[in-house]
Amino acid sequence: MAGMIPRTFIDDLLARTDIVDLIDSKVKLKKAGKNYQACCPFHSEKSPSFSVSRDKQFYHCFGCGAHGNAISFIMEYERLEFVDAIEELASHNGVEVEREQSTQTPAQQRQQQIAHKQKLDDYELLGKISQFYQQNLTRHADAKTVIDYLKNRGLTGEIVKQFGIGYSADSWDDMMKEFAKTNQTSTQLVDLGMAIQGDKSRPYDRFRGRVMFPIKDKRGRVIGFGGRILGDGTPKYLNSPETRIYHKGQELYGLYEARQNCKNLTRLVVVEGYMDVVALAQHGVNYAVASLGTSTTEEQLTTMFRTVKEVICCYDGDKAGRDAAWRAMDNALPLINDGISLKFVFLPDGEDPDTLVRKQGQQKFEQILDNAKPLSQFLFEHLLSEVDINSLEGKSALVESFQPFLQKLPESTLKDSIRNELANKFGHGTEQQLAKLNKNKTPSQQQVKKSKSKATPIRLAIALLLEHPHLVNVLDDLSILEQINIPGIELFKQLMHQCKANPNITSAQIVESWRDTEQGKVLAKLIVWQHHIDDEAAEEVFIDILDKIINTFVENRTESLLQKARLGQLNSSEKQELQALLNAQSE
Repeated sequence: MAGMIPRTFIDDLLARTDIVDLIDSKVKLKKAGKNYQACCPFHSEKSPSFSVSRDKQFYHCFGCGAHGNAISFIMEYERLEFVDAIEELASHNGVEVEREQSTQTPAQQRQQQIAHKQKLDDYELLGKISQFYQQNLTRHADAKTVIDYLKNRGLTGEIVKQFGIGYSADSWDDMMKEFAKTNQTSTQLVDLGMAIQGDKSRPYDRFRGRVMFPIKDKRGRVIGFGGRILGDGTPKYLNSPETRIYHKGQELYGLYEARQNCKNLTRLVVVEGYMDVVALAQHGVNYAVASLGTSTTEEQLTTMFRTVKEVICCYDGDKAGRDAAWRAMDNALPLINDGISLKFVFLPDGEDPDTLVRKQGQQKFEQILDNAKPLSQFLFEHLLSEVDINSLEGKSALVESFQPFLQKLPESTLKDSIRNELANKFGHGTEQQLAKLNKNKTPSQQQVKKSKSKATPIRLAIALLLEHPHLVNVLDDLSILEQINIPGIELFKQLMHQCKANPNITSAQIVESWRDTEQGKVLAKLIVWQHHIDDEAAEEVFIDILDKIINTFVENRTESLLQKARLGQLNSSEKQELQALLNAQSE
């Protein structure tokens, strides 16, 4: 890597990519007029509001507002940073990412090259360590003990191989001896959480004497590990710390394997441990994931709801399990729309998914999942337990306690049902109570109305130019625009110059060039604006707008100069300008 990715490469990448083909490979599209549509992959809905335009090379959801070009889709759908999305899209097109020659000093360039290569090497290094741990199951002196342990947990060799389960030897530096050949690699292993830096001595292995569970990202790359102790030592489970490639609040153990096992997942069950995920898969419940030792976060829930419509949280029935469920529910509320559901299962005392599925088998375990408690029921039961429902004060407190949760819920049938349930069963004065519960509904609707773009001529001209960049050719000389000063004209002039300088520029390339700017936000809205101007009429309308803008400017400028002339305040150049304007209007 020598420097930044050049704009020309990004433009070429967008030109190579057909956004319809790209999105269709991940979300099945259907032809709808000149565009394509589907149910939005970024929020749950029953009717398709996600539209993809082949002409504009742009997508837009009329439900949640998600929009962008091919790069934006990869960033949002795969949850990647910009550069990673470029690399992913380049790989999709079978090309190598180009880099500009840097203006940095050789030392700075070298440091940047090391940092970039290091990140790429991180995945490769952890992948090799995972293979090393797996090989320990056959070649290490402790192999029989470990294999007996896995067999006693009901796991077959096939499922062990599927999840890449391995073993870290009970040695101070077994892994370090194998991989820390240089100081640079030694530092890298510490940075990746695989080794711990001692006070003075060489770094030593973080994981020792443990069954190892590799944690993979959505692309199947190893990003961290969880290790379970053999025997009764502590801690029972040891996990990789946060690193530059592993952020536990964003990842889910077992999601990659679940997607590999079933291309058409309909639900996911969230459990607490690695062994729970593997044991469930062993017994045919191959759609379990674990939240990596944290409360199930909003990021994790977002990832799951993009994959399936139903998520079931399966926790222990003790206080810790119910507290974990409550945090998951609270994090999920902003994501709950019509068509998706979050449910809860609480297991009997002393049981976890691992033990229960081994005792009862797949069919009975899935029956438990089928009877999971809906979010609304869980919410009602929890809040009811905190008040005396037999008193008016208790009923009032209950209704009030619902307010913060209702505010988090998007407008939906579920939200309306909860409001009605509260008003009918626990409200005193149903109509007044329902009005109180609906008090936060109007502002959100007003906000939607305010968000609509004002249909000014300059906005329409920009929208048409974005869709049809060749319209720049209706003006041979752009200098006529330089003196015009009306709201929005500066952006319009910059776009006209951009299109004039790049005759083959596309809509997606224009918007991409303004990424992460305030103007870019405006352009992203205008490119999906439903202005109802047919392609055949676009040029005529565009010319008409330009004529009106220029004529209005000429009239206002002429009147301004005439006013100065009446006062005797014109200089020689202004006199010449006024005469030219008057001559032009008389022709």
